[in-house]
Amino acid sequence: MSAPVQPPEARVEPGHPEAPGYRAGRTLPLRVEAMRQLRRRRTLLMGGILAALPFILIIAFAIGGTPDGEDGGGGGGRGGGRINLMDVATESAANFAATSLFVSAGFLLVVPVALFCGDTVASEASWSSLRYLLAAPVPRVRLLWSKLVVALGFSLAAMVLLPVVALAAGTAAYGWGPLKLPTGGALSAGETVPRLAIVVAFIFVSQLVTAGLAFWLSTKTDAPLGAVGGAVGLTIVGNVLDAVTALGSWRDFLPAHWQFAWADALQPQLEWGGMIKGTAVSVTYALILFALAFRGFSRKDIVS
Repeated sequence: MSAPVQPPEARVEPGHPEAPGYRAGRTLPLRVEAMRQLRRRRTLLMGGILAALPFILIIAFAIGGTPDGEDGGGGGGRGGGRINLMDVATESAANFAATSLFVSAGFLLVVPVALFCGDTVASEASWSSLRYLLAAPVPRVRLLWSKLVVALGFSLAAMVLLPVVALAAGTAAYGWGPLKLPTGGALSAGETVPRLAIVVAFIFVSQLVTAGLAFWLSTKTDAPLGAVGGAVGLTIVGNVLDAVTALGSWRDFLPAHWQFAWADALQPQLEWGGMIKGTAVSVTYALILFALAFRGFSRKDIVS
């Protein structure tokens, strides 16, 4: 019996293996991946924690009275000044938002970045759905790109959510006013929002190293908690190494050394030197880690 003749539109010409109508760029659209991640419980939980933090701080200040930085000690790394920030935390909504960012930038904001980026590929592997996505077929580069863009988008949203809620809650609790600077003086209300935007942008860039670590580990393991925990753990190790003053100038190559360089944005005259150096270090590490993730995943045998 002769084989049935395929209609012309179903034939695949030599050298053109793609099926008719197939476009690799249309697989796993960003909006589909974003909606999948938005509906997940861990996304809602993390958003709730970040939104609740400013209210927890307001309650703490109300119970404990006027913040006293002398009991808190100074901050580590560049941009220390924790004492002054805490002293003026309740002066205005802007000061409260800046203080909320400071107390959370060292660790709390690391968690959503590690969670969103470390839970990308590993979660699909743990659900045994990764091979089905690739069989759809979704190209591997497209799959990683979609998941990385969405993960970074959610990480940025988490960092924007905290100061926005802090500004709203701080306005209700302490009123709107100028931003009193740690070094003395104040910024007008019109300058406050742009300066805080610079702070948030730098914090996001400084966390790209954690994002790269989590994403790379996510392509190496089927355990999401392993990828998330590994990224958080290595970030903590970086903070510990930065505290070792015996390393001297070698600390300049640690991303953690520049994590509080955003304090330079809270100066009468905006200074970019520390933030530029921190950005260069973070972006360099992040690009290397993202490249390792794409290279390793493109050659990996997918069995989950």
